[in-house]
Amino acid sequence: MKKVLVSIIPLFILLSNIHAQHADLFVKQGDRGPYIEHTVAPKENFFAIGRLYTVHPKHIAAYNRVDMNKGLSIGQVIRIPLTDTNFVQKGNSGVPLYYKASEKEGLSKISNNFNKVTLENLRNWNGISDNSVNAGTNVVVGFLVSKELPSVTLNNTKSASAQPPKQEKSVPEKKPEPVQTAPVAVVEKKQPAPVETKPVPAETKPTPIEESRKTEPVYTSKPVQSSASGSGYFKNHYEQQLRQQPSRKEETVTSGIFKTTSGWVDNKYYLLIDKVQPGTIVKITNPANSKVIFAKVLGEMSSIKQNDGLNIRISSAGASALEITEDDKFIVKVNY
Repeated sequence: MKKVLVSIIPLFILLSNIHAQHADLFVKQGDRGPYIEHTVAPKENFFAIGRLYTVHPKHIAAYNRVDMNKGLSIGQVIRIPLTDTNFVQKGNSGVPLYYKASEKEGLSKISNNFNKVTLENLRNWNGISDNSVNAGTNVVVGFLVSKELPSVTLNNTKSASAQPPKQEKSVPEKKPEPVQTAPVAVVEKKQPAPVETKPVPAETKPTPIEESRKTEPVYTSKPVQSSASGSGYFKNHYEQQLRQQPSRKEETVTSGIFKTTSGWVDNKYYLLIDKVQPGTIVKITNPANSKVIFAKVLGEMSSIKQNDGLNIRISSAGASALEITEDDKFIVKVNY
């Protein structure tokens, strides 16, 4: 009987931890940006966890600097990066992400630590009226994008006025006298001619790789043209980054492609590269035609066999904007 209890107790503790990680998700700050922690449950792999948190499984492996081919261990704690693909700070619906406030830490400091989210949003999400926060308070700093975790709507916004509406005195309504009018001819409104629009991909929100394979644009030898034009959503971010850090690095590298649904409509391009801080904006130039895009670093590519012989990987939408015709390897110039 004692042996049975000894074997059951660790399993009960593990199951309790697995249940707890889906209750409240807490954000932590690391040297590579904000992240949440996940404890690996039985039968979970990189792809299942990627679907759960809307993150590419290769990005999870690169972020944790582990070999994706070796798999995961039950009870192993891994970090889930929070990026533009799975972390939003607008609206009031989604999977709430909490941050535990420390001593003498107000909403202003919390805002600066989390993408300078507006103080108004922080107050509305948490139902508070000023910028002071007690130590140990769980503060909602944004929402996780997930199709598999329960979503909630926060209705903490206080009404602008607590005064009850004034009641107007009721006045007896006068019935209008019937007026004889000539019959009015009914003119049929012509429907406007349909406006031709270029087809765009049905999915606009990036999803994990297994979900996106059904709907993402197929990248062939003839690049698919993005419905948006220009060098990308992150161009202004790059210029701001350049003003803050004038010294830049320029090199010619060998690149490959990874498929993604992001960027085809919103012009948000991404790349994987080693030894560069995630969130850094990189200028990428196709020397064959001088086309330029600006892409955001998602993570590293080390320890993955598929990346042998490559220095970077560009999202399929970014490669299309550069008018890349190769499917395997090609040369580009990067500045960062």
